[in-house]
Amino acid sequence: MRNDVMAALLGAVWMCVAAAAGAVEVSYGLLRVDYPSQAPISRLEAKPADRGFAGAELATRDNQTTGQFMGQTYELTTVATTPEEAEDALAGLLADGASIIAVLANGADLLRLVERAGEDALILNIGAGDTNLRSENCRANLFHITPSTAMRADAIAQFAIWKKWTDWFLVHGSNPDDRELAEAYRRAARKFGARIVEEREFEDTGGARRTDTGHVLVQRQLPVFTQRAKDHDIVIAADASDVFAPYLPFHLWTPRPVLGSAGLQPVTFHPAHEAWGATQFQTRFEELAGRRVRGDDYDAWLAFRVIGEAVTRTGSADPNVLRDYVLSDEFELAAFKGVPVTMRGWNGQLRQPVLLYDGAITASVSPQDGFLHQVSPLDTLGLDAPESACTAFD
Repeated sequence: MRNDVMAALLGAVWMCVAAAAGAVEVSYGLLRVDYPSQAPISRLEAKPADRGFAGAELATRDNQTTGQFMGQTYELTTVATTPEEAEDALAGLLADGASIIAVLANGADLLRLVERAGEDALILNIGAGDTNLRSENCRANLFHITPSTAMRADAIAQFAIWKKWTDWFLVHGSNPDDRELAEAYRRAARKFGARIVEEREFEDTGGARRTDTGHVLVQRQLPVFTQRAKDHDIVIAADASDVFAPYLPFHLWTPRPVLGSAGLQPVTFHPAHEAWGATQFQTRFEELAGRRVRGDDYDAWLAFRVIGEAVTRTGSADPNVLRDYVLSDEFELAAFKGVPVTMRGWNGQLRQPVLLYDGAITASVSPQDGFLHQVSPLDTLGLDAPESACTAFD
């Protein structure tokens, strides 16, 4: 009985607090741009229809759990669209009152949508890793939740240096995104003192490498392609297009560890991660979605939890108020990664650890021990303030 009385009293107190604070209605959306793609390399890699959306739904439930005591309500709208119809889909979300929108799209489309949204909307990037979006093409109303390509490359580089694997054989694809990823690894090598002893480009000929014939072809090509390379400790795979990297392990001419786009991979999250309370996150997600979590689900969850935390602390749904709070030194958020995540004030990139995933477990987490920074070890990953050409946050 005493517990019932106490619960009633606490409920009454929270209702009074909520009434005093005033009701806050938060309307936000997730816009996912779907692109033509090859068939997945295996059934395990098939993209679920609700990718990203399930993470956003879980975050909304989490926000609502806290918000119900504060007089705050959250309404989520999710839209999947094509690149050609993305601007119209964005306009529809804005017209319906969603002034905070997470976007899962490539860098070019993201930048186009940010411009279309205008300064009164807050856009959360949960898909594009492009370095230029955190530098010369940054925007004041754009927060980057997903780690940048540079952060992921630095995460791999730190682990390699910690292991004293300093001589790298860089194998990259022939597509523009592959070459950009390769440049991120070159930058990481220079930054942390590794040496790229040799580079080779694997040409994407457009073949159906996911068919049985394609499997055999790539399997036969790669040993020959990688033979007679200069002596090296590891192979760094830069294959953003997902053409050849999955076949590199066990198909090299000289057996070496593979890191990057295959082997040990830098990820924002994965379904085997259990540390720092992540098991309860995994369980709740699987109960909601009926499947295992993906990185884009986690990024969507994290994006809307950033907003939920900001709303709780400020008592406002105004995007400009929320933006200022998230950029302030007061903002931090637990994210199942061992340390709170915070926002970089110079380019709107969320500081966070990067998990190194070998397909079964979290093999390590970067930043690695011994990599120091005057502000935060997390700032050893990606563009530091002097390296970024972003001026939108000045």
